[in-house]
Amino acid sequence: MEREGLGIHITTVLDFAEAERRTREALAAEGFGILTEIDVAATMRAKLGIEMPPYKILGACNPPLAHQALTIWGGFGVLMPCNVVIQDLGDRRAITAFDPLGIAEVRDNAGILPIANEVQARLERALANVEQQA
Repeated sequence: MEREGLGIHITTVLDFAEAERRTREALAAEGFGILTEIDVAATMRAKLGIEMPPYKILGACNPPLAHQALTIWGGFGVLMPCNVVIQDLGDRRAITAFDPLGIAEVRDNAGILPIANEVQARLERALANVEQQA
């Protein structure tokens, strides 16, 4: 597992559909539901006529942790849901989850920091679970 910019990142040799299925299951096991789903490749094809490899964005949310964060800081909503990207790189798939500790406003807010740490830990466990099943 690697940290890259604002993300927690793994790669896998699983095919795209299996990587997506395992990612959804791993997120659910950590209490995350999928609120949004964007098929970027399909959108680019439909809107721009551009073909690209499969690329999906899953908007994941853990309701109890989201409620805690919003109670402490109403502005936390701009960071929701936690995006998890599944991207086809040809011979492997990349799975990248938003790292809430990558945002200074989160790191510097004493009330939000413990919640962000918990979100980060759950996302890391979910990605590790996908990786271990590969």
